[in-house]
Amino acid sequence: MATGISLSSLASSLASLSFSSHISQKAPPTTLALCLKTQSPASLTLRNKANRRPSISASFVASPEGLDEGLTLDKYVKSRLPGGFAAQRIIGTGRRKCAIARVVLQEGSGKVIINCRDAKEYLQGNPLWLQYVKTPLSTLGFQTSYDVFVKAHGGGLAGQAQAISLGISRALLKVSENHRIPLRKEGLLTRDARVVERKKVGLKKARKKPQFSKR
Repeated sequence: MATGISLSSLASSLASLSFSSHISQKAPPTTLALCLKTQSPASLTLRNKANRRPSISASFVASPEGLDEGLTLDKYVKSRLPGGFAAQRIIGTGRRKCAIARVVLQEGSGKVIINCRDAKEYLQGNPLWLQYVKTPLSTLGFQTSYDVFVKAHGGGLAGQAQAISLGISRALLKVSENHRIPLRKEGLLTRDARVVERKKVGLKKARKKPQFSKR
């Protein structure tokens, strides 16, 4: 009888142990599910916004550097041209279409600054427009002898580039009259008077007519 009681007690204790181990194995998934359910979508979105904040602040921090560079270049031009463009000695004015460019030459290393911006940046890196600006100085071999300061307005970038070329050529004449012959030979002193022809009344453009129908 005692052996029967001891066997039954052992069986019950083993059953209780297996049941507790089974519960302990399955408990973590339920706790995880409860944790996921307790997190609301609003808290998740707040966490995502908090993670994005460093990148936004970095973009705002990087912007003032470009402004400082622009301000320093503006101050550099003012320091090199005391009294403005009109007070300078070597100055030339060029025109093309509707564009007007006032050019000042000073001894330097070959910088070209247009409206307080670098020439390559202002002319959008267009090789043809940059060639217009460089041709007068390269014709005389002064690529690294003079700094060019330009104030241009009106027209487009193509017209402004050609106006700058004429302005530089006219300014080089004030350096020495001997520069006239090589510049004239390259056609750099000729004012290009071509402009867009005006539209006519009754026509679609300057010369384009409406389609004619006989019947």
